[in-house]
Amino acid sequence: MTRIGFLGVGHLAAEIITGLLRSGLPAAELILSSRGYGPKLAARHGIELAADNLQLVAAADIVLLATRPHDAVAAVAGLGWRPGQILISACAGVKLAELRAAAAPAEVVRIMPLTASSLGASPTTVYPDLPAVRPLLERLGSVIPLSHEAEFETATVSAAIYGWAQMLIGLGSDWSVAHGMKPEAARRLAAETFVAAGRMVAERPEPSEALLQSLVTPGGITECGLKVLAAQGVDASWSSACDAVLAKLTDGAPAARSA
Repeated sequence: MTRIGFLGVGHLAAEIITGLLRSGLPAAELILSSRGYGPKLAARHGIELAADNLQLVAAADIVLLATRPHDAVAAVAGLGWRPGQILISACAGVKLAELRAAAAPAEVVRIMPLTASSLGASPTTVYPDLPAVRPLLERLGSVIPLSHEAEFETATVSAAIYGWAQMLIGLGSDWSVAHGMKPEAARRLAAETFVAAGRMVAERPEPSEALLQSLVTPGGITECGLKVLAAQGVDASWSSACDAVLAKLTDGAPAARSA
């Protein structure tokens, strides 16, 4: 049996744990740190609670790190890591080199799951793509392996976009309610419209630009709205927001853009 420890049991870790249990992973395979939501989840699901982080690392084969990024390196240092262990970091912006130095001789992998892990619906990015980690991540949704750490940082911006998308869904729902729709119907329609758009881009072979253009009938409602968004500089604002997040993830280093 592979034991999976959770070092840091905040909101994201709680969603991941929920997703793993939902997928059928036995609670006996998990061990949780005693802070955050750890005691509550341990009591609710019958999961072992470690006395401290030293005990957690000693008991686990794989440790998922989900502390606040600025606490990550200190949290894993001096815990008696051993060869063959894997540290999986879900801490945005914390570099592999720092984690490897603090957790040697364990292998280190970076992931960026979303809270939709609890539904088995997270597109989870991973670097490097270790085969031993794949089965665990696949319980949370799709797995998107990346080829180098800079690419992983760029992909991590999508974790922010996930939140922005929820904001847009809320704005669409609120607008519909203000114009006469019932709240339950408005929320469902706004949410499922985004799901439908995402599935079209993910599952159809055409380029996303072609899919969009197929909707833009001259003089139609999609074109009408896009003209308003363009006039108000939405494209530039969106790119600026993504650039700001990437700069935060890379300590302010300038973002590299492909031509």
